[in-house]
Amino acid sequence: MKILIVDDHPIVRAGLRRLLAAEPEIEIREAASGREALSFFREQQPTLVILDLNLPGIGGLEVLSRLKAVDPAARVLVLSMHDDETHVTRALRAGAAGYVTKNAPPEELLEAIGRVARGHTYIEREIAEGLVFANLRASPQPLNDLSSRDLEILRQLAEGRTLSQIAETVGIGYKTAANNCSRIKARLGAASNADLIRIAIRAGLVAQDVDLSAVPTDDR
Repeated sequence: MKILIVDDHPIVRAGLRRLLAAEPEIEIREAASGREALSFFREQQPTLVILDLNLPGIGGLEVLSRLKAVDPAARVLVLSMHDDETHVTRALRAGAAGYVTKNAPPEELLEAIGRVARGHTYIEREIAEGLVFANLRASPQPLNDLSSRDLEILRQLAEGRTLSQIAETVGIGYKTAANNCSRIKARLGAASNADLIRIAIRAGLVAQDVDLSAVPTDDR
């Protein structure tokens, strides 16, 4: 079994290596960015991808969408610090076969890896329970109507990138990025980029220490 670990933190990759060291017949490869992950995936076609969502450059949700575009049968297990409804549902809609947080116990992570690699699905027990109750409450989530591409643009905007930088990273034209940004503002009722960033922070898309005074107000 080939497993590709995609995480920009070396200590996380090393920890997963140690966790899987006792498992027989597993070949592990690592990628520290989305671009590395996509390149390796095309070359090696791993059995399973363990994917973080917070990646430099191309975000994890965008990487997930591109992996599924390359191979619709790709088996992807998201291993993330995020346990909120928005991130979980977006990852599952984008094609993830499993979702586990980095706070999950090792034995549950191993179970998730085994199940997803064998073609099944797995959601961390506490997350699955939370999703059930969230659906029962049917509380509106402002980001649920956004596409994975829109979420990626929102995340990068909140990290301080300009529309030109976002367009280059995501692989779309500047005009498309600008139109998407305007549509996101309309959907979320935001009047400015700073409003979008506040929404992104509240939704947990970025860290809460973003300096709003440094938010690019331009379009380029």
